[in-house]
Amino acid sequence: MFNAFKTAIESGKTNQDTLDQFVSMLIDAEWDQRHNRRIERSIKNARFYYKSNIESINFDVSRNLDRNTLVRLVEFEFIEKNENILIIGSTGVGKSYLGTALGYQACIQGYKVSYFNTSKLFAKLKMAKVNDSYLRELAKIKRQDAIILDDLGLQALDSHNRFTLLEIIEDRHNNGTVIVTSQIPVQGWYDIIGEKTIANAILDRLIHQSHRLELHGESMRKKRSINKG
Repeated sequence: MFNAFKTAIESGKTNQDTLDQFVSMLIDAEWDQRHNRRIERSIKNARFYYKSNIESINFDVSRNLDRNTLVRLVEFEFIEKNENILIIGSTGVGKSYLGTALGYQACIQGYKVSYFNTSKLFAKLKMAKVNDSYLRELAKIKRQDAIILDDLGLQALDSHNRFTLLEIIEDRHNNGTVIVTSQIPVQGWYDIIGEKTIANAILDRLIHQSHRLELHGESMRKKRSINKG
């Protein structure tokens, strides 16, 4: 409010508005600044690896990404309903970019989001068990409205990571959204997870309340490289 007041004095705006209008302007300026700071904090806390936004999404027909579907998703009813998003496609087609764009937009809309490279998350949680901070780390994840698990399935899960994934998904079942990106088709996730009983428990919670986006086409990185050349 002080900055808005100072700017108004310096620009002579106080001579144009009534007292009510001037006070209203100060209150709006304060609200806008707090709102913007909250969004900045949310984006910073999310720790996105990529910087992406919905406006830059490529809807080329070859990508198999429907604009209307994405427009409905960014209304974020899926977060309100604790539903999941599964983004599948080969390397370079823009899975991580799309997942992050949804995360960015969710932050702007006031939701708490965390981004994780899945392999690094498992390594971090494995170390957390050693220094007795495992439950605290899981609690942090549980408090998020949505989490992004990027590149699930790059390698088969060992017994520790298998149980860790189960705990994360179990905590979020009907309590939060999971956005998963993977090169592996969903039917191949059973083999990646490994143990049949645990795989069934994870996938039953993850898949049956989900929206699936299967991206096709050439690598976006390859296209950018060709265009630069």
